[in-house]
Amino acid sequence: MLNIKKGASSHSAYDLRDPNGEIIESHTLAVLVDNESGVLARVIGLFSGRGYNIESLTVAEVDHQGHRSRITVVTTGTAPVIEQIKAQLGRLVPVHEVHDLTVEGPAVQRELALFKVAGKGDQRIEALRLAEIFRANVVDSTLESFVFEITGTPEKIDAFAELMRPLGLREIARTGVAALARGA
Repeated sequence: MLNIKKGASSHSAYDLRDPNGEIIESHTLAVLVDNESGVLARVIGLFSGRGYNIESLTVAEVDHQGHRSRITVVTTGTAPVIEQIKAQLGRLVPVHEVHDLTVEGPAVQRELALFKVAGKGDQRIEALRLAEIFRANVVDSTLESFVFEITGTPEKIDAFAELMRPLGLREIARTGVAALARGA
């Protein structure tokens, strides 16, 4: 079995993937459910009970009159595993719709994150400069630290975090992915 490092892709001149192995993919699922107690626990129980991983999870009521909530889950697995997850979610009683935004067409994904960065002197100036480049807003400031607010794709959030680490990154709070299909 090959141990493939993150970042190896089929576009590489040196494709190291096992051609007979199944590819693990990340999928964003949007699940419309009844907004009642215990529904989130049942949906999440489906994942944990079968050993499926959840990379991101967001939940909010989207229809006040119909008492419906939208659960957005980012999960990983092989194509058959993703199909099994969607089928099992669709069979749960409080679930009305399951959409795989990854395969249904273009989708918009965004995440909100807060970063606490502590630093003085040049590090403080560099943190502010990078925040401006990434369009992060300063939402709190003391003489010792900043709290930055940033929205964007998960990749943008990760890139900002990597640049802030050597500048005094102390804490991160992330909301998880919110996603909608593009178009009508």
